[in-house]
Amino acid sequence: MRILAFTDIHGAFGKVEEILSRESPFDVILIGGDLTTHGTPSEAEGAIRQFRRFGKPLLAVAGNMDSPATDDIFTDLGISLNGKGVVIDGVGFFGVSGSPFTPMNTPYEVSEEEIGKRAEAGWQQVETARWKVFAPHAPPRDTKLDKIFLGKHVGSSAVREFVEKREPDLVICGHIHEARGIGTLGKSKMVNCGPAGRGYYAVAEIGDDITIQLRG
Repeated sequence: MRILAFTDIHGAFGKVEEILSRESPFDVILIGGDLTTHGTPSEAEGAIRQFRRFGKPLLAVAGNMDSPATDDIFTDLGISLNGKGVVIDGVGFFGVSGSPFTPMNTPYEVSEEEIGKRAEAGWQQVETARWKVFAPHAPPRDTKLDKIFLGKHVGSSAVREFVEKREPDLVICGHIHEARGIGTLGKSKMVNCGPAGRGYYAVAEIGDDITIQLRG
């Protein structure tokens, strides 16, 4: 399975379409949050319909810069991973929308407790899948994927605790633009895709093993 993963698109829908056209063939499109910047649910819906013209399964969580109502749109479109699990060809996908509380008071922030609950709820729906792919918008705390320019770690403690406990095979996250990279936590491989609004994305291939490439 070849997964194209995008986070922090922030309205740059055309750029994502260009990448999708260039990277064909692929099997799954994963949107890891911040599809918009303070955008409306209808704006998010229009973007998803654009991406769906490629005819491949599309799965998504909302980010902290998206409206919480975006989750309702994703649910209506049958693509939401927020506290939910979807299995495609033996690969179980699940995720968590929003981010922990920030000093910026962005549109979609939730408690660490709620993040943990949503992660666990999704896990329960994919636990028997051969491969598990966890897509929280926020990266796990105190890793190379959550470090801002000032050197402070600002990821989610609940995401970290969950990954350490459940050991999903792959964690795909974003949120912290400057922490783009690949890392590990225990047995879990992880990638912060970087801001797709600047042309960055990740390609994950799942076969006998998992390989990750940063592109853009």
